[in-house]
This record gives sequence, C-alpha cells and structure tokens, in this order.
Amino acid sequence: MKIIEITNVDFSLRHFLLPLMRAIRARGHEVVGACAEGPLLADVRAEGFRVIAIPFVRRLSPLAHFRAFQSLVAILRAEKPDLVHAHMPISGFLARLAARIAGVPKVAYTCHGFLFNHASSSLPRRGLSFAMEWIGAKLTDIFLTVSEAEARDARRLHIAPGAEAIGNGRDPAVFRPNRIARHQVRQDLGVPRDRVVIIAVSRLVWHKGYPELALAMRSVPEAELWVVGERLESDRGADMAALLRAAGLGYRLRMLGYRTDIPALLAAADIFTLPSRFEGLPMSVIEAMLTGLPVVATNIRGPAEQVIDGVTGLSVPAGDAAALGAALSRLVRDPNLRAQMGQAGRQRALDRYDEAKVLSHTLDLLGL
Repeated sequence: MKIIEITNVDFSLRHFLLPLMRAIRARGHEVVGACAEGPLLADVRAEGFRVIAIPFVRRLSPLAHFRAFQSLVAILRAEKPDLVHAHMPISGFLARLAARIAGVPKVAYTCHGFLFNHASSSLPRRGLSFAMEWIGAKLTDIFLTVSEAEARDARRLHIAPGAEAIGNGRDPAVFRPNRIARHQVRQDLGVPRDRVVIIAVSRLVWHKGYPELALAMRSVPEAELWVVGERLESDRGADMAALLRAAGLGYRLRMLGYRTDIPALLAAADIFTLPSRFEGLPMSVIEAMLTGLPVVATNIRGPAEQVIDGVTGLSVPAGDAAALGAALSRLVRDPNLRAQMGQAGRQRALDRYDEAKVLSHTLDLLGL
C-alpha cells in the first residue's frame, strides 16, 4: 500500500510522525510525508523518505488555505495513495477534504487536540473549530486521538462516535536514566553535581505557560531552570525568550535553544515541568517520565491523564504561578520524593507509552 502522512509543519513531521513513518515502512508499505517546507525535513529525507512540500500556513488566512487545498488535491490525484493519514486541525481538515475530492480510497485522521477546547480562543474561533472538526469527521474513515479525553469529547459531542485513543509513545531505550550523560552534560554546562535542575522542553510560546514559570522560579531560589526549545517561524504572540530573560533569574536561567540531545539533557536534570494551558498528549512529558523525572504539569486535558498527582508528579491549575512555585519548591527540597515519583513515572510510561506498542496498535487500527 501507499500511504501519505500529512501534517502542518516540519517540526510536527520530524518530531511526531517520523517514528510512525518508520513503522509503516518496516511493515513493507510505501510511505510519503507532506507538510510545509522547513529545515527539519533534512533529517527525514536523510532516512530515505520522500517529503512533498505543501504551502500550509498556521494562521487564519482563507486565501492561503485555499492555495494549500488546491495543491493537496493536485498532489493526491497525481500520487494516487491508498490511504491518507492527516494530522493537526487545519492541515488535517484540508487534507481530508482534498483526499475525498481526489478519490483516495481510505482517509484517517489523528486529532492532537481540539482547538475548541483552547480556553484562550475567542468564541467565534471555537465555533469555527468545532464546525471544522464535525465536518471533517464526516470525511473520515478512521478517527483517532492521542488523548483519551479527546476521544471521549469526540464521542460525546457526536463528532466521531467511533473515535479511539491511541496515545503517544517514545523509545524507552533512548529516554532513560543515564548517569554518564548526566555527568557529561553537567560538566559541559558547568553545573555543580548537587544543584537541582528544573527543565522545560517545548516551543517558546505563551500557551506553554512560560509567564507563570518565570514567576514561579522566583520562589525556588535553590534551583536553576533549563529551557530547551525555540519559536517556530510560524509561531505568533509575545517573545517568551525575552520574557524569561527579563524575569531576574540571573545565572539560574539557561536558555539552551533547539537541541537534538534531549535524552541527555533530561537525564542531567532533576525535575521536569510543563505548565501549559493547552495540550494534546505531550511527548515531552512521556520523555521525562521514561527518563525517571518527576513531572510538574497543569491539570488540563492530556497531562492530566499522564501525571498521577502525588504519585508520578504534581498537578497544578493552569495559569497559577503560586501553585506552580509551591509544587516545584516541594520537589526541589525533597530528593527522596523526587526519586520515588520519578521511578513511579518511569514505570507508568513503560506500561502506557512504550513507542513500539503504541505504533503497533496504531498501524493495526489503520489496517496496515
């Protein structure tokens, strides 16, 4: 069979879809990627995958979306895939509509979070998002979600009665406790062996909770914060890097930018935090849990089903800097609790988020 995996930008394809494309190829199928052109596609192409550039944009622009839709229809008619598997709200909607017009036999969609659940969105945008998801589902043969909460929403709201959660996964052989990496990274960065390190790994955008994290760190003077990630060219809103640098944390803040050595950085840290206001089922939390780190996250859809409060980490309300600071302080001051929660988190991740198991289940649902 020939499968085309379609998402919005190179970041999504490289970090979320590449393992799935590998698994599809390993089962003997031809798989092609499609997304907006970007530098991270070099890694994907280096593995021998063909990636087609689609002029997707991550903004509300009817004309730009129409151009992307036209491109999709032409490409799908020329490629003649047996299955189109679409991802992300706008690119996923356009891909499914184009697939139906192009006569693709089977269409699948994986929801990575419903935009109408995004509390910061305006009412008209949330209404448009709901309509788009409802219509898109009628064009879909196989409707999947990464989180259990989104699958329940899809069924409850009559978007997709047969929606099924597949989860997310990472390789536990890659993301694991690693004393050698811990020592090397800390030595390279000049971080004392006994200093407590809090790490955040995400794009530098507002909804990841960086304003709250900057405030919270003022109440955790015993620890330093490593921020790993950068803004995408398509990201909008305030500059979170500037906000963090203006927080007065001094040497306790390390802005590490985009890195490819995430497993080593996680192994060198002590606490992981993701104080987001909106998520699907974040890969970064899974990576941290597999590495044996306790996780401090907000109790929103996605993280709420990953983190067991008081067992594998601590949950706090979204937007609450004081609660976030208190949770971080509790873990910073209690190494035994960190170790206990980290071990429990790794076991939970091994049980629920092992990449091989998740991918195998996904491919079975896709009929591959």
